[in-house]
Amino acid sequence: MSEKNRDGKRTARERLAVEREKQKSAEKRRRALIVGASVVCVLGLAAVIGVVAANSGKDSKSESAGPVVAPSGAQGKDSLAIPVGEESAKSTLTVWEDFRCPACQSFETNYRAVIHELTDAGKLKVQYHLATIIDGNMGGSGSRHAANAAACAQDAGKFTAYHDVLYENQPQETDDAFAKDSRLIELAAKADGLDTPTFRTCVEDGTHNSWVVKSNQAFQSGRFGGTPTVLLDGKNIYQDQTMTPAKLKQMVEAADKS
Repeated sequence: MSEKNRDGKRTARERLAVEREKQKSAEKRRRALIVGASVVCVLGLAAVIGVVAANSGKDSKSESAGPVVAPSGAQGKDSLAIPVGEESAKSTLTVWEDFRCPACQSFETNYRAVIHELTDAGKLKVQYHLATIIDGNMGGSGSRHAANAAACAQDAGKFTAYHDVLYENQPQETDDAFAKDSRLIELAAKADGLDTPTFRTCVEDGTHNSWVVKSNQAFQSGRFGGTPTVLLDGKNIYQDQTMTPAKLKQMVEAADKS
């Protein structure tokens, strides 16, 4: 083989190597974008958490939503917590959730039965805080609309039932179905006695929109990182890899007996 041919083949190999490196770099960027989009409501690495916190709650319509109107019975600082259970319960579960968040739905599916059991028994009280991080990261306003509707349900004394209905009928994360008031009103029929003219007006008028915005701002200020954030008497139990519904029940019942 002539020196010229060898040089030509070597040059071709070098060009091929360069092209492969370009393809690898492009693939890495593509994977990074996919990963970044998939962790919007799940606790993750610090860098990802920073992105989630920075982008959460960016719903342009919510910025001019009117005066802050807290739902009936709301408690805590700025009346941002919706309480469930007996005030005298010795254990308090603080839950930060987003109705569009798949991880929140997973938590509710797994823990709902034991939470209901413990609240009904007077052993646990729950403080629900509503966030809208999926609206900020995926686009849309379904998180805010659903949270407003849940606050309207609280006004009617039907928060727990409607809260569960929303998670049982949660759309895909990329589907902003909860942005439609008609869908939220349709789902109210699944909570006995909730679908009333008063509830419909509250939903359609966005009565609690500004309250939802303020709740989400509190979530951002708390730097919790993702939803759900679940605290038992101030301790983050969602980060505990050994936590199960049975363990939660055991902890609450032990505190109740102390």
